[in-house]
Amino acid sequence: MNVEDIVEAIRALECDLPKDVENKLLLAKEKEEGLSRMIMEAILENVKYARENKIPICQDTGIIEFFVSCEEKFSEIRKMIIEGIKRATEEVPLRKNTVNPFTRENQGENLGRFHPILHFENSNEAKIDILAKGAGSENVSCLSMLDPTCGIEGIKKLVIQTVKNAGRRPCPPIVVGVGVGGTMEKAIYFAKRALLRELNSKNPDLNLRELEEELLKEINKLGIGPMGFGGKTTALGVLIEWGHCHTASLPVAVNIQCWALRRRTIILR
Repeated sequence: MNVEDIVEAIRALECDLPKDVENKLLLAKEKEEGLSRMIMEAILENVKYARENKIPICQDTGIIEFFVSCEEKFSEIRKMIIEGIKRATEEVPLRKNTVNPFTRENQGENLGRFHPILHFENSNEAKIDILAKGAGSENVSCLSMLDPTCGIEGIKKLVIQTVKNAGRRPCPPIVVGVGVGGTMEKAIYFAKRALLRELNSKNPDLNLRELEEELLKEINKLGIGPMGFGGKTTALGVLIEWGHCHTASLPVAVNIQCWALRRRTIILR
């Protein structure tokens, strides 16, 4: 792998949706009618136009996160990712999104203190998963430290209420990543990691698979619909990731993703 591979992966990430996401959008279009169907048609036309013209799908190119799975060479990979972001910012191009939270100063390279955002896992998979998150969906996501007595019903209530509160703001139809367990920060990581799964994949845990399906049905009953104009499709999928947690806590993160679920994978060789 080299810097060019990273730049091209970011370009593909920003300019073309994964097939599983586009297929879900196509299926959603067929369920809608009237204004909601027109909106879905416009979304799909946007996807096609961006792909054919090699331009970003959305003007908010997001903050890009990297999930690196490998056994070594962390520092070398980090250097290549930094250089790749610098180049992609100019060449794709990416909107210059990272600012100092206090002064709002923008250093112009989509980098900065504790950027790029890298998650390293010691693994023999040898790959990099890339996820772009825009502010519209990120801003309506949430973390809650539930009382363990809330149990599964508490988790369901939190997920549905978060989507309901978000309404049209995250540009539905959305994908909902749910992280359960770990610690505060780990639950958020789980929720984002869940978004790396393909939308047509089945959770290996049967109970969680049923929970994902139940939550998807309940969310789509809310009637928020495409871009908040009402309809049958508020969400394309619900994806759950989890880890063991402290006996006295139940961390739950709900990370909402807009219809433009932008992700790519680089296989390390």
